[in-house]
Amino acid sequence: MNSIPLIEYFNQLLPLNEEEMSAVERVFKERSVKRRQYILQAGDISKLNTFVVEGCFKMFMIDANGKEHNLQFAIENWWIGDIGSFHSEQPSKLYIEAIENSVILQINKEDQLKLFVEHPKFNRIFRVITENALVSTQKRVLQNISSTAEERYVDFMERYPQFFNRISNVQIASYLGVTPEFLSTIRKRIVKS
Repeated sequence: MNSIPLIEYFNQLLPLNEEEMSAVERVFKERSVKRRQYILQAGDISKLNTFVVEGCFKMFMIDANGKEHNLQFAIENWWIGDIGSFHSEQPSKLYIEAIENSVILQINKEDQLKLFVEHPKFNRIFRVITENALVSTQKRVLQNISSTAEERYVDFMERYPQFFNRISNVQIASYLGVTPEFLSTIRKRIVKS
């Protein structure tokens, strides 16, 4: 198993000792995922917390009209999952799909809770991960209610330049809450100015 990226990620938050590194290797399972393969579908209960080693994913919902709304993208060294379904054990309303062939490391809830008890440092690490995700979500909500579509697009370009060769404009438009045509207009306006 290629747990080195995950161990390096954890070490940036709080350095792990040998026993904690061994625990990571024991409880996280590596999985290869093909492009367009789902790791979660609406109606399923999210049973796994996912760390991306290689590749790119999108998390989205489909509304009553069949329109896709992208909530999150995840690339190397990012986490992705429906935290609400994972913790409540209620069916998810979300899909998580690989945009590229990918390699992930996953942990189930039982092993994650056991990890917290046996190695309390992970409780703190996962709290920081969750807090960072909450801060990011709050920023996105505030931006969506207080910024223009053009401002949201410019911010997305500045914060996530690594996505531009990996995800389509249609997916970016969905994330920003605009149509692909409107995104094209925004991009043309930015190029002119």
